[in-house]
Amino acid sequence: MTQTDALNILKTGANVFLTGPAGSGKTYVLREYLRCLRERDIPVGITASTGIAATHMGGTTIHSWSGIGVRDSLSESDLEEIAEKSFVKSKVAAAKVLIIDEISMLHHFRLDLIDQIMKKIRKSDEPFGGAQVVVCGDFFQLPPISRGGEPDAHFAYHSLAWKEAKFAVCYLEEQHRQIDREYVGILNGIRAQSISQDMLNLLEGRIVIKEQGGFGGSGGYGEDGSGDVIIEDGQIGGNIRPTRLYSHNSDVDAENERELNAVSGQSMEYKMLAHGNKKLIEGLKKSCLAPENLKLKVGAQVMFVKNNRELNYANGTRGIVVEAMYDSIVVKTLDGRDIEVPRESWHVMEGDRVLAEIEQYPLRLAWAITIHKSQGMSLDSAHIDLSRSFEKGMGYVALSRVRSLLGLTLTGLNDIALHIHPEAFEFDAYFRERSKKAEAQLMSLSSDELKVRHEKFLGQDPVRREDCESEEAFEALMKKRSKKNKKPKIPTTEVTRSLIDAGKSIREVAGERGLSFGTVLTHIEHEKREDPRWNISHLREALPVTRFKKIAMAFHAVGMQEGGGRALSPVKEMLGNSFTFEEIRLVRLFL
Repeated sequence: MTQTDALNILKTGANVFLTGPAGSGKTYVLREYLRCLRERDIPVGITASTGIAATHMGGTTIHSWSGIGVRDSLSESDLEEIAEKSFVKSKVAAAKVLIIDEISMLHHFRLDLIDQIMKKIRKSDEPFGGAQVVVCGDFFQLPPISRGGEPDAHFAYHSLAWKEAKFAVCYLEEQHRQIDREYVGILNGIRAQSISQDMLNLLEGRIVIKEQGGFGGSGGYGEDGSGDVIIEDGQIGGNIRPTRLYSHNSDVDAENERELNAVSGQSMEYKMLAHGNKKLIEGLKKSCLAPENLKLKVGAQVMFVKNNRELNYANGTRGIVVEAMYDSIVVKTLDGRDIEVPRESWHVMEGDRVLAEIEQYPLRLAWAITIHKSQGMSLDSAHIDLSRSFEKGMGYVALSRVRSLLGLTLTGLNDIALHIHPEAFEFDAYFRERSKKAEAQLMSLSSDELKVRHEKFLGQDPVRREDCESEEAFEALMKKRSKKNKKPKIPTTEVTRSLIDAGKSIREVAGERGLSFGTVLTHIEHEKREDPRWNISHLREALPVTRFKKIAMAFHAVGMQEGGGRALSPVKEMLGNSFTFEEIRLVRLFL
């Protein structure tokens, strides 16, 4: 199927599984569809199964968007709790379209949880509460991983939600990433599990002896016609080396440490701060991509591991450290921006109580990354170690990141490196067949019929007086359509939040909305409880640094109150009348 055919099917409002080989332009089709939706002001949830994949689309993880987090099941009380969270409820209820990228890495049972939540919030028993759902990915790539205590993980098409959704399959066949015919032949050979000796010889010819100092070269992020992320030359002075991909975290850590040691200059260490329940803290540390002890030097190649819309960086943004001081880190990103990196926090909340919290600079070294984290990238050049592959599909994912055979160097290949998941191979034929049926159905529609379907989903035809029997009928139809299109009233706390997100101060919001400073603070406290990750760092500017620190030190001296809350009165008593409760409440937001 062509990209144009896939777009035409998407615009009918059908639930769609968009698939095809790596580099076939899946991300490009999604972005074109998103452009169409935005032009018509259609609300859409942009998500992916992993943080890095989500950043490529300018979205968030499906776990965060849906409110499921790391849950593997939902009780009725869990459903009720999630459905009442305003930051989940508002976006799930509003979305006419939900996009989930890198579907191969989403557990089947979590797709069912997402379906349950959407039905609950949207008050509809239709699949996914009646929203159009577009899942995108390639099951030849890496499967979901089961961690300790989780149910067995299967591909998403094993879920009940998948069966109910009746996805139309759009299987893209064109190649937009690889420009090397021989290399395309190798990748197709892996997909068909028919690697010839000539193909194997070509791959083995790319094996080199690993150098301790690494390979020369440079690279940075950009975009090609497929809409995927690629590595380009010449960014930030040629300091970014070709990406190195490893199957194991231990190899990535060793490579990054070796590269850091090779950089001249003083090494700085930044330790993670933590307080609260020890068991919960350990869980936070395991799930957080920032290391407990972050070692940096000026010249270190790094990756951000958290989203921050205000400072315009995301989980996966890469750059070079240009300043590393005791209390200050500045990173120059691949597009040339200097970012003064703030410490970020990761919480475990229960209502308005902070049960556990860790703080660290949201960075990690990035000369090397795991193959799992590379999924969705395109690289002009890469050095790949497949000598320790342990998962079927791992070799295909790594090799298909690279645009040509000349841009590839290998440390080695093991027996599993060129194998794919046998179930994915079996289902591929089924998906191809379903795609041909969807293509035939599309071709059976006349251009007028297709236009009607597009307009029915994407917009409405204008109401014309001459089409109505009377003026009264025209007015009644206009009133009915106006009522149907009327936007729901936005909760007052969310109005405040939108103004804060626009960069306004508390006093500016209070003046604009005709509210008191304290009332706006109450709105912010409510939204912060609902969404602990909400970034409001610019509100610190409402207080001088010395005054802010005095209040923070008073909270520290008073200590956490029993039950995990931070009471205001003891702090006010310690500080005296020269400090107001509003100032103390403001500082509490950042603790």
